[in-house]
Amino acid sequence: MIDIKIVAIGKIKDKNILAIFSEYAKRLGPYAKFEQIELPMFKFSDTKNTERAKKDDSKRVLDHLEKMSGYNSFLLSETGKELSSVEFARKLDSSSPKIAFAIAGAFGWDDEIKKHISQISLSKLTFPHELARLVLIEQIYRGLMILNNKKYHY
Repeated sequence: MIDIKIVAIGKIKDKNILAIFSEYAKRLGPYAKFEQIELPMFKFSDTKNTERAKKDDSKRVLDHLEKMSGYNSFLLSETGKELSSVEFARKLDSSSPKIAFAIAGAFGWDDEIKKHISQISLSKLTFPHELARLVLIEQIYRGLMILNNKKYHY
């Protein structure tokens, strides 16, 4: 069974997004071991600290991913490789049986972390990190349905 983790900065605060996210997490049960890891976000009082927030959040994610032995890790980034749902399913299938996807905080990734970890993009559009997490888990579910020949992706 594939082992998938989403490592994200911050918590999902929107109750509607959280409810839908939780539903997809439950649906993954028969097909994957799934865990969401929420790391605390950098505390800032204004946007003057955006670069520091990016560096601090990125370092926290990188440190966490480095402790996850055997995981094939991907950053979600607007500059990452765009994949169709079928291509995403193939990536799930061809990667290590342990996969981690990382989602940045509000200010995105520091350039340094992008040098160390492969990047994929959900879209050329930029999403709020809570919505990106929801789109990601739906695509993970869709990918697993494709791989298991289940009727979901048409």
